[in-house]
Formats: sequence, C-alpha cells, structure tokens
Amino acid sequence: MQVPQLEKDLGMEVYSTQSEGIGGKIRTLLDDFVVEELLVNDSLAEVTPPTEEWAPTGEGNYLICVLVKRKWDTFMAVREVAHGLHVSQKRIRFAGIKDTKALTAQHISLQNVSPDKVLGLQIKDIQVYPQRYSRERMYSQLIKGNRFHITVRGMDNPASVIAERTNSAIQEIEQVGGVPNFFGHQRFGTIRPNTHLVGKHLTLGDTKDAALAFLAQPTIHEHPEAQEARQYLQDTMNFEEALERFPRFLRYERFMLGHLARYPNDFVGAFRALPRRLRKLFVQAYQSYLFNRFISERIRRAIPLNEPQVGDYVNKLDENGIPTEGWDQATDQNIQDITAGVNANKLCVAAPLVGPNQPPSKGLQGEIEQVILEDENVTPEQFKIPFMPEATAEGRVRAVLNPVWNLVLEEISEDKENEGKQMMKLGFTLNRGSYATVLLREFMKPQDLIAAGY
Repeated sequence: MQVPQLEKDLGMEVYSTQSEGIGGKIRTLLDDFVVEELLVNDSLAEVTPPTEEWAPTGEGNYLICVLVKRKWDTFMAVREVAHGLHVSQKRIRFAGIKDTKALTAQHISLQNVSPDKVLGLQIKDIQVYPQRYSRERMYSQLIKGNRFHITVRGMDNPASVIAERTNSAIQEIEQVGGVPNFFGHQRFGTIRPNTHLVGKHLTLGDTKDAALAFLAQPTIHEHPEAQEARQYLQDTMNFEEALERFPRFLRYERFMLGHLARYPNDFVGAFRALPRRLRKLFVQAYQSYLFNRFISERIRRAIPLNEPQVGDYVNKLDENGIPTEGWDQATDQNIQDITAGVNANKLCVAAPLVGPNQPPSKGLQGEIEQVILEDENVTPEQFKIPFMPEATAEGRVRAVLNPVWNLVLEEISEDKENEGKQMMKLGFTLNRGSYATVLLREFMKPQDLIAAGY
C-alpha cells in the first residue's frame, strides 16, 4: 500500500497492516472526534456531565474538575476559565494538551476555588464541572491515557466491505499488540509540516535558515494571505515590511518579525521572542522525525516491534503498563531475560530519541539508526544547542509499539452528512503520549491527508 508523500516527509514511511484502506474523512463534524482523558486511578473525564447534583468527595485544597471544550486550544481554554473564575492562571493546572478540532474532556485542578464558582461558569463551548477534592494538583504522570470515539465519514465502499477491511486490520493490530508508536501528524503539522525542519536547522547551528524555515516558506494548504506574506519575505528579506504584511493570526511569526525588524541579524534573539516551550519543541520535533524514520526502517526490514533483538533498548513498564524513564539494553548475555520481561509485560522494545544523553541503539537497530543519522548529517551530540541551551533536547528512549486497548468497531451506517456514502464509528484507548491518527491511518490508508481531515 502506497504511503502518501506528506507522511513520508514526517518519517512515517510504511504501514504496519496489510489490509486495504477504507478511505473516508475524520473531523467532518466537531463531535466526530471525541477524546476523554483517563487517569491512572481509572477516573474518566467524560464529555457528558453527570445529571445528578454534585456531592463533594475527597479532601484537600485542590478541586479536581473536568474541562469539556469544543474548538478551543487547551491553553486558551484554561486562560478563559481563569478569567471567568477571577483567579490567577497559576492556580489552574492540567496534565495533557488535547486536540483543538475535537470535543474533548480532561481533568484540571483548581487551587482554593469553590465548587459554586465552578458551577456558575458560563463560557461558550466550554463546560467545567467539579469531580472531587484532592491533596495534589494535576500533572502529566497522573494520566494513564485517552479514550477515543472517532467517526469516519464519506466512505464509498459498501458496509460489508468496510466491516471486512476494518476487522482484518483489527486482527492484525491485536496479533502484534498495537501499532507503530510514531509521532503523529499533529507533532509536525499537516497544513504546514515544518517544525522538524526548523529543528534540524537549529541542531545544525544554522539559525538564519531555521528562522526562514519558520517564517518564509509558504505551503499550498495554508491561508492565501499567509502564503503571500511568506513569499514576500522570502523574496525581499525585509523584516520590517513583512511585519506589516503578516496577518494577525500568525502570532508567533509576528513575535519573531518584531524582533528582526529592529535587529535584522539577531536570529537567536528572534527565536527567544517565542515561548520557551516552543523553542525546545522545534528541536524535539526533529528528534521525533528521526525516531519515525528509525521505526519505519525497522518495519521495512521485517524486524518485529514486539520482540527484542540484541542491541535494542527496552523500556520498563509501570503497574499500569505505561513506559517509565527506566530502561535497559539487550545484550548477548541478558537477551533471554529481556525477552521474558517483554513477554511478561514488564518491559517493551524501545528506540532512542537521540541526544547528548541518549546514543543510538546497537545491533541491527543501531545499524539502521547510524545510516539514517549519516544521511541526515547529524550526530546525537548536536542536539545540545550551545547558542540556545534552553532548546537542548537531551534525549531519551521511547517504546516502538503503541498498545491499543478496547479497540471496537462500534457502528457502520449510512452517512447522513454525505448522501449515498457510509460512516463508521470506532472506539479505542491509547496510552498517554500516543496519537489517534497513527492508529486511524492503518484503517483509512488516506492518500490525501488534508482531504481526509488529518
């Protein structure tokens, strides 16, 4: 099955399933993409608030609530909630960033805020309802994963064909124990998939090229006004005039241009006009791209993702089956114990996000990684960014297989939004840090990612 060029450009060069794709489109309607956060204590943030009157449980200074949002960026939603409650944003904590183009529910903690104030909130496309009290605020390690309910619409094939192909893919996924743990499309962008390219230039020390990759390279799928402004900057290198031409919705680009209009050669300073988290995200995106390429080549060579080989890294799993920061490496001496640990779900095969603290694997996987690093003309040490230390990506290991829990074909029926076509509903749960689109691509096999809603 041919993988579209856009996915290859993101390092996702292969499929792991052999079944034919069902096609279709996601996110036709906002409620077609539902995400509900699941905590390690099995608390589920549900998009439908409970009908019964809230009764306080637990104890502590933190009120754990569920934030339900439509069409809201997580950061902006939290800011709006803080404004509505008349409290500092610092008193609100959340554990995970959820999709903007979706109906999502997630846990947030409010420090010293009364339930009555929460229940009185009225914000368009946002609901907040209290769940319990706690002695600790929300943080990322409290998340176990996310439960998804996805509707795929606009499929041309008969329901019987859709069912056959979907069930075939489910069998393949269950036989292996999951899908490749690629970093998904959202990590890089699909309208403008370039975060990893900016990161590559930063890693190689080319700050001017990095800035221009972010500012001045138009793509055909973005807004025409944005394309025109980027092309103007590319042609003229006039930062001051470009600042006047760049549309207001390109907020981060305008931050950088504001600095470059005053200091045209200070590209490091321009990057420092961006949020600290975003600066590091560029370099991490390049790590993610390399990881995707490592896994793609492993699959292409038919090296199993669920069977450790000598030289492989392995992640230790916690009691919830979630990879921890602890890792080991398979050798000739310990390969039997490592294999037993993987079979017992205490370990999982991993590969490196290369960096100064995380060298490539050894063995067959190491050979794959060295060839790709040489092709990219980069070394792990270069992910230490001396001119912008806060963007340094030290490296770590990441599981190569993404487990899929409770994978169910929920419904196939006539698509009322597209006459004469079919729709399908799929339910599944993924570990935190995983991407639903990486699973969905195995069913849909989309050739035009933009048209398919990715």
